[in-house]
Amino acid sequence: MHARTWTFLAIGLLGLTAAAKAKPIAFMGGDVLPISGRPISPGTVIVIGGTIATIGPAASTPVPADAERIDCSGKVIMPGLVDTHSHVGGGWGGDASGPMQPDVRILDSINVRDTGFRKARAGGLTTLNIMPGSGHLLSGQTIYAKLRKASTIDDFFIRDAAGKPVGGIKMANGTNSQKEPPFPGTRSKAAAIVRQKFLKARDYRRKVTEAKGDAAKLPDRDLEMEALLEVLDGRVIVHHHCHRADDILTVLRLRDEFGFKVVLHHVSEAWKVADQLAKAAAPCSVIVVDSPGGKIEAMDLSLATGGVLEKAGVPCAIHTDDPVTDSRLFLRTAGLAVRAGMSRDKALEALTLAGARMLDLDGRIGSLDVGKDADLIILSGDPLSVRTKVLQTWIEGEMVFDREDPDDRLFAVGGFGAGRDQKAHACCTDERFAETK
Repeated sequence: MHARTWTFLAIGLLGLTAAAKAKPIAFMGGDVLPISGRPISPGTVIVIGGTIATIGPAASTPVPADAERIDCSGKVIMPGLVDTHSHVGGGWGGDASGPMQPDVRILDSINVRDTGFRKARAGGLTTLNIMPGSGHLLSGQTIYAKLRKASTIDDFFIRDAAGKPVGGIKMANGTNSQKEPPFPGTRSKAAAIVRQKFLKARDYRRKVTEAKGDAAKLPDRDLEMEALLEVLDGRVIVHHHCHRADDILTVLRLRDEFGFKVVLHHVSEAWKVADQLAKAAAPCSVIVVDSPGGKIEAMDLSLATGGVLEKAGVPCAIHTDDPVTDSRLFLRTAGLAVRAGMSRDKALEALTLAGARMLDLDGRIGSLDVGKDADLIILSGDPLSVRTKVLQTWIEGEMVFDREDPDDRLFAVGGFGAGRDQKAHACCTDERFAETK
């Protein structure tokens, strides 16, 4: 076929795609949980062009005549789930060359075809903060990813006003980063290394400022320093792994000393210092597991942490740390938090809007509000019931998971063929079943 003909066909297909996306979609008759407001039962959500155009009671919300109508009677509609801490995608961050590597970008090693993403969609997750690991004091830059159907990492990007992919930076303390030199051997040395690196970044900024744009006076470009200046200037959020109460307070001490924004992750002993966290207005992203273990510094982890933080007034989200918690079980973790004392409303918020705030994305995601991205999930029943299934997952008005589709269903229920590329723990895989067709 002639190249010009292919060009016309491509333009035509793009036009059809855009037209399909612009066509209204009406989710009708379900119990709507906006998170940002009171439930609407039954309610209607109308999506146009990938954003939420209308939300209201089913009886009084007009539906455009040309809308695709989706009957959600007897079902629950709520925002897509936001996971503030995930390792899906097989990415690796820093190497053994040093304890702080702010120039490393996790996006350079993520495999968007990793089946973990399909499992995450099956669990109702629509946005992830994909992190490098916690074996360094600073292991690299994270990426905030929308789980659109993707062929390259660019398809996952959430971009700022300048078009730059957005993300945070991953730091850690405690035992994970304690190794042989050049890594620290003690908690005190760990904090000292962090201080020294941030002081170096301040000095780099001074040199850049004093150069006043004169190329002859500018210091050599340093990717590590550029990344740290984004942290010091508040443009990038630090996502900080910590468990013990003393490690939590060390992070807050460093935050106050250098003025960076931080979200505390895991916080196994946050319940011991809830008042201090509230006074510091320090947001926490907690992990909720029913079988604690793995490291001695997490031995005092408590299912009650979410409830304790809520009562103290500490902003609280919940995360999977996938593969620690399978993304398909994310809703279940909120149920466990409620069982241990967290309110229902705050637990649902912890899976959605609270996480969106911690990523500075609450203007776009985390709740069902007019003008926000049409990221939503349809559930078979109450979100905190273990019997409830995710039936559909939608991102920006496009369905990315449908439990009725046999191929999607495989990734929801497991079984051979679902996740054979994932080998998070070599001790738990059987190489006899590693062959792929």
